Amino acid sequence: MSRRWCHKLEVVVLSFVGFTGFLFLLQNDKDGPVLKEAIETSSRILPIITEHPKPVAECRENASVANISGFADLPNHIKNFLRYKHCKEFPLLLDVPEKCGGPDKSYDVFLLLAIKSSPGNYERREIIRKTWGQERTYAGVHIRRLFLSGQVSNAREARKINQLLRIETEENGDILQWDFHDSFFNLTLKQVLFHSWMEARCPGVRFVFNGDDDVFANTDNIIHYLLDVPGAGDQHLFVGQLITNVGPIREKWSKYYVPEQVTTSKSYPSYCGGGGLLMSGYTSRAIYKESLGIELFPIDDVYLGMCLQKAGLTPASHTGIRTVGVRVPSSKLESFDPCYYKELLLVHRFVPYEMLVMWRAIHQQNLICGKRVEVYHRL
Repeated sequence: MSRRWCHKLEVVVLSFVGFTGFLFLLQNDKDGPVLKEAIETSSRILPIITEHPKPVAECRENASVANISGFADLPNHIKNFLRYKHCKEFPLLLDVPEKCGGPDKSYDVFLLLAIKSSPGNYERREIIRKTWGQERTYAGVHIRRLFLSGQVSNAREARKINQLLRIETEENGDILQWDFHDSFFNLTLKQVLFHSWMEARCPGVRFVFNGDDDVFANTDNIIHYLLDVPGAGDQHLFVGQLITNVGPIREKWSKYYVPEQVTTSKSYPSYCGGGGLLMSGYTSRAIYKESLGIELFPIDDVYLGMCLQKAGLTPASHTGIRTVGVRVPSSKLESFDPCYYKELLLVHRFVPYEMLVMWRAIHQQNLICGKRVEVYHRL
């Protein structure tokens, strides 16, 4: 068979397949939405989401940073950070404006769980909803939950994940999503946007838990601790695993690499590890106000330390918050022993199944533990 006839046969076969698919869509979609979606998808140019968050129209790239000495040799993610670090406003894709009671303020939120979660971390969010992140009333106070998210960088993947997040929002009403690329260096941006949202939507929240979606938080203990805090959220409180006397890491291989082009300072202010911390509503508002005048810094927990320092406030240590894991001081006690976790406020890091197992274990009615010293009230 000649090459010319092969080509004609190929055209006929492809045309038949296409027509058959067209008939299938018509037959199986009487109202037309699937057919419409197929046609629109084939003709639509999907938006490109760049490596750095896509800024709003009025926020343009700062091209002048290319003149900084050594800029050309920096990793791409740091170059992009320098180009766009002045961009602090991004549109909300998903919002839950009634989270704190809406206009009528029908209830007071005592503790708001603000959990940083990458868009694709569905399993982690589901486990948290079923365990320590349950929205409930405990010891007479209200606990509410939010997941803070951006967008994935791949346009095709973003389309699927955004549908997932919309479904989660419809079912649970607990996701804030902004139109920026969710990445490690943009965690500070996520933090700033959350405080801005808090100022507008939840100014009356008493306390905020701020942490990652791979921590295990004993919210029962957290509530007991906060109920004993003077001022009921109207005074300064910022506690976690305190980190002091450290500075920027200059090694390029490190996840936390911050070159001199970002900061020439050799030291950071005192701060608490970003895996999980507690703050009062008063302190959250102070952070928001100071963030308006402090440019973004790529390490989110350090940035919070900068805001506190400018506000004249200090972070504090809490022995029940372990953002670098636990070190059990006994060969007879396993590191996953629920009797140990029963006394803590928070531990970083947990995989999803461990959260479920531990939450069930510490709430077992027949859990028998030896004499231990409670630490949920200690600073």
